[in-house]
Amino acid sequence: MRSWPAPNIPRLPGSGHPLRLYDTAARQVRATTPDGASNDEARMYVCGITPYDATHLGHANTYLAFDLVNRAWRDAGHDVHYTQNATDVDDPLLERADQTGVDWRELAAGQIDLFRSDMAALRIVPPREYVGVTEVVDQVAALIERLGDAVYRVGGDVYFARSAAPKFGAVSGLGEDEMLALFAERGGDPGRPGKRDPLDWLLWRAERPGEPSWPSAFGPGRPGWHIECTAIALANLGSGFDVAGGGSDLVFPHHEMGASEGHVATGEWPFARAYVHAGMVALDGEKMSKSRGNLVFVSKLRQGHDAMAIRLALLAHHFRADWEWTPADLTRAEERLARWRAAMARPAGPDGLALLERVRDRIADDLDAPGALAAIDEWAAGEGTDQDAPALVRDTADALLGIL
Repeated sequence: MRSWPAPNIPRLPGSGHPLRLYDTAARQVRATTPDGASNDEARMYVCGITPYDATHLGHANTYLAFDLVNRAWRDAGHDVHYTQNATDVDDPLLERADQTGVDWRELAAGQIDLFRSDMAALRIVPPREYVGVTEVVDQVAALIERLGDAVYRVGGDVYFARSAAPKFGAVSGLGEDEMLALFAERGGDPGRPGKRDPLDWLLWRAERPGEPSWPSAFGPGRPGWHIECTAIALANLGSGFDVAGGGSDLVFPHHEMGASEGHVATGEWPFARAYVHAGMVALDGEKMSKSRGNLVFVSKLRQGHDAMAIRLALLAHHFRADWEWTPADLTRAEERLARWRAAMARPAGPDGLALLERVRDRIADDLDAPGALAAIDEWAAGEGTDQDAPALVRDTADALLGIL
């Protein structure tokens, strides 16, 4: 599946600082120490969209967070190997297609195109591999076979036995009751008769009338949700990649169960060396989500507003924070963008190298984008005689924050 056009990223003098991020599994902020095929390679997998509706601000908030990771690693001299998926066959997509009378493939293709245009407008650096699940069903089925005795059948469906995963629970750190509640809330089936354990999860859904299916050793059907990302990450990045990312609603069950699949399939732990999660964006007091329908779409905002102002509005909140969107966020961002552009158009300004180091320091500290914005605000409000500063600050905002 094709990705979207990459923005041009200016090179900055010197080198960026080692990036420290909050690792959900470690419960602390710690250094990311890329350990790929060479010491210069950093590997990241970020879970993609289920394309049954347009890109909303919650999506944008998540992909912007990991865009900052990408940019910080590049600034520190790393070659970034970034992979993302699109879950282009899944229950919500099929349900929306049925409701609207649109073929599910057509619905997915249209929404993925819109997602690409939103990501390009927001200047998100694209992944090296952008993979649709429908492109790799054979890889997913092959991975399920590798799980051996960890799988069993309930009717025609194939499940993963939680008891086969010795590290289950290590990513989320949740107790049993919390796991059961979230599993039921987020697409699981803890009460299904015939399962060995309520927390066992679906790997392969046997063919149902009217649903798409593919051949496999388990009979015709389609993949479960968690195993898709595990297969795509392993195929492109291998085990032990540096960062697995997504929204905080993926901590459990998605990342927990994917980590167990990867562990059992390869015998290696950890599946990802750090699990990093972006906070949730709310509207009218509730998390912005497709199921609730309380969405603010990026494509709609772009019709009347500069995409850089939308990006700045998101950057004003720490990536791990839960926060509520209001129109005032965009108004403040537009005013900030105008101040920055005016200051960067001046013939001189305060010390540009000092500003660059402040922004690098803030981004390296768990992606403190609000702190980085405040540093540029202070620079823009000051006066100085450094004639090289406006161009350097413009490049700094572009390279590290994606603001042009």
